[in-house]
Amino acid sequence: MTDRASTTTAEAAAKRQAARKQLIKKGIVLVNTGLGKGKSTAAFGVLFRAWGRGMRTCVFQFLKHENGNWGEVRAAKKLGIEWRRMGDGFTWTSRDIDETVAKARHAWEQVKEAIVSGAYDLIVLDEFTYPLHYGWIQPDEAIDWLREHKPPMLHLIITGRYAPQALIDYADVVTDMTKVKHAYDAGIRAQPGIEF
Repeated sequence: MTDRASTTTAEAAAKRQAARKQLIKKGIVLVNTGLGKGKSTAAFGVLFRAWGRGMRTCVFQFLKHENGNWGEVRAAKKLGIEWRRMGDGFTWTSRDIDETVAKARHAWEQVKEAIVSGAYDLIVLDEFTYPLHYGWIQPDEAIDWLREHKPPMLHLIITGRYAPQALIDYADVVTDMTKVKHAYDAGIRAQPGIEF
């Protein structure tokens, strides 16, 4: 039995080594979409993993209010992670939708600068699917720009509901978060440290 286990382990190691030689090394584009909770949370988990590996990271939040001070923002400050809140709140609470649209477009221009700067290894575009979905930023134009300008080794994580098909087609990894049950539906308020 020991001989078989060592042979199996040796064969497995040989397969992993062969796969490493064949697989392409590149910056991955991940999209977390769907109606379930956890899209941003999953992105921030990857961000903190990358930060722990010494990677240069940055977050752009397209809808969260520029003065928001949620738990993840507080943690990022303590860790020295660049975190830009670019919005004026969620679209359904916007007092001036033209201003909301202008802020999203301005954020996209800043993201483009960050992408081509070479200053980052991983950038999170939190809630970026919403400006694409609502047509504030044209999905095909955004994807064309990314194809032409994203550095080959830069990782991007894009979150939000309603990811357009063009983005899904462009991405390397797409996760659809499905809601099975949510505390809010039972009348339970959002909880600090869990929701924000």
